[in-house]
Amino acid sequence: MKPNSLDDHYQSYVHDIYRYLYALSRDHHLAEDLMQETFYRAYLYLEDCREDRIKPWLFRVAYNAFIDYTRKASRSITTEAGFFNTLPHPETTESVYMRRERMEALAASVGELPEAQRHALLLHDFHGMSYKDAAAIMDVSLPKYKILVFRARQRLREEERRRNGHE
Repeated sequence: MKPNSLDDHYQSYVHDIYRYLYALSRDHHLAEDLMQETFYRAYLYLEDCREDRIKPWLFRVAYNAFIDYTRKASRSITTEAGFFNTLPHPETTESVYMRRERMEALAASVGELPEAQRHALLLHDFHGMSYKDAAAIMDVSLPKYKILVFRARQRLREEERRRNGHE
């Protein structure tokens, strides 16, 4: 089996496994955790599975991880359910509102960028792509891609200064 075959299988089935686990659990964070557990178990036993049976086997591993979690969760009982509700929340309503307002302003500013700059910025800064991979996705040279990102960031800084100057 190829040394990077788990990565190939991960790329091929990660979304399917996540959607399946989310449908079972109805909890985004739990589905992500169980997906991690599924691929960890797959890493341990992948060589025992036939190549043409990988997808059904991964779904079975995911289901078993879900069942293991539910059994374990049913055995752990929280005695003081209201404890965390009594703790003060670290954020004030004002700070939440201000952060939300800044995020909406940033989203509006990003939306006003020229399409190529917006695309370049989103690929690298928001989706974590490397410059090289993002340039390949956009089908531009690496120096051209870096210029697009630089200009997009520059426009966002100018917009932020303009907004702060008028407040």
